[in-house]
Amino acid sequence: MSSPPVRRGDKLMPQARLDELLATAYCGHLATISPDGSPYVCPLLYVWLDGQVWLHNTSAHGHLQDNVRHDPRVCFEISVPGKVFAYGRYECDTSIEYQSVVAFGRVAIIDDRARKSLFFDALMAKYHANDSTRPKGFYPRLDGVTVYALAIERITGKEQRLPPTEALWPAADHTQSPEAGAE
Repeated sequence: MSSPPVRRGDKLMPQARLDELLATAYCGHLATISPDGSPYVCPLLYVWLDGQVWLHNTSAHGHLQDNVRHDPRVCFEISVPGKVFAYGRYECDTSIEYQSVVAFGRVAIIDDRARKSLFFDALMAKYHANDSTRPKGFYPRLDGVTVYALAIERITGKEQRLPPTEALWPAADHTQSPEAGAE
């Protein structure tokens, strides 16, 4: 898959942080293509498992599953916002710390019960690992769920870290507004 150049290379996230974010972020958004060519985005819980993004939804045919069966090409996004900070003397000279990942690839429907169980083991470990009162690994409604595995073909992680206090307004003036030098 050909990749357009990244406009803000200074914001690229190191691979280790990209992997960490994929492993720990709460929710992702999966974009698919409808048979009529229109986009569809669905927020989903997910796990980062064996170098792939694994997701699930109902086994009933609906918008998401119909789209995936029509065209397996998808885009997956996660983002984590941080603190808003000022860097210059005007209100518009404001930014936010963030981390984000955008992945492109092809998604496959996983029918194998053992692999589906593996996904749910990872999902429960990520989202509710501390419940020792219920049996683990028991998924009686496994056939009522569709599991998807996204094989990534291209991925980009970007981040804006919170600058140190001495680099923030008013201690430092990094005004970027066009009229900043006119005063």
